[in-house]
This record gives sequence, C-alpha cells and structure tokens, in this order.
Amino acid sequence: MHKKAKRAFTLIEVMVAVMIISVVILALIEMYANNIHIFSGLKKQTQINPYASFFISNPDYGLETKSAVLYDLISDFKLEDDLQRELKNIKVEVVYQMVEQIDLGEYDDMSKDESKQSNGEIDREVKTDVVFEIGKTVVKTKDASTALIRLRIEQ
Repeated sequence: MHKKAKRAFTLIEVMVAVMIISVVILALIEMYANNIHIFSGLKKQTQINPYASFFISNPDYGLETKSAVLYDLISDFKLEDDLQRELKNIKVEVVYQMVEQIDLGEYDDMSKDESKQSNGEIDREVKTDVVFEIGKTVVKTKDASTALIRLRIEQ
C-alpha cells in the first residue's frame, strides 16, 4: 500500500519566502525614509520662500550682505499680533554676490569704430552711461535658505 504524501511547504521554501518578504519590506522602509527626508527639506524651503519676497520689495536689502530681522522689513504694514511676534523672532542673513557687471559705455567705442569703417564718416555719437549688475542674493535663516537673482541698473 502506498501512503499518500502530504502536500506541505518544505523548510527551504519557507526560508526563501521569508527572505523575499524581508527584502521587500526593507525596500519599502528605505523609500519611506527617503520621502520623509525630501519632504522635510521641501517644507523648510516653502517656509522661507514667502519671506524672500520681502527682500525683493525692499530696496535697502538684497544688494549687499547684511543681517536683519524679518520684522524690520515689513514694519510699514499692519499685521496681526501673532505674525508680528513670529517675524520678530526670525533672524535672517542676506548674502549678496555679484555675478556679472555689464557697462554699456564700453560698447559705445566699439560701435563708433564700426561706423567709421563701414561708411567712412562718424554717425551721431550716443553715450551710454548705463551699467547692469546681475547678482545673486541668498536669504538664510537657521533652518533653510533660498536664492534670488537680482538686476540693478545704474545710470
């Protein structure tokens, strides 16, 4: 007589299944941890971005390196008491770095030379005293920072 073989998982099959499940669980935990890290950085960035617009509207800040308290930037506005207290506690460092300076007066001499060569006579001279300064302003708090590109026109 033949005995009927019982159908069951062997020990090796169970161990392989446990290993596969543990690898999948570890991958999911790693993805979750990466997402938390990315979103916490984005949260800090979105908290400082509205404050950076204060520097755009205020001509005293943003074109040189200095420290400030956010409340000083918006002291002309009527704000709620809670927001005033919050802004008085946020210290900001503004770091300005000039990226490029373009003096249009340098190009006046070049255009004069080209006009002499092309038709032998000098067209009317136009003097340009405009200087464009392109700079990068970095607004830093203790938790995050954001950067703005600034353009200053001097005449």
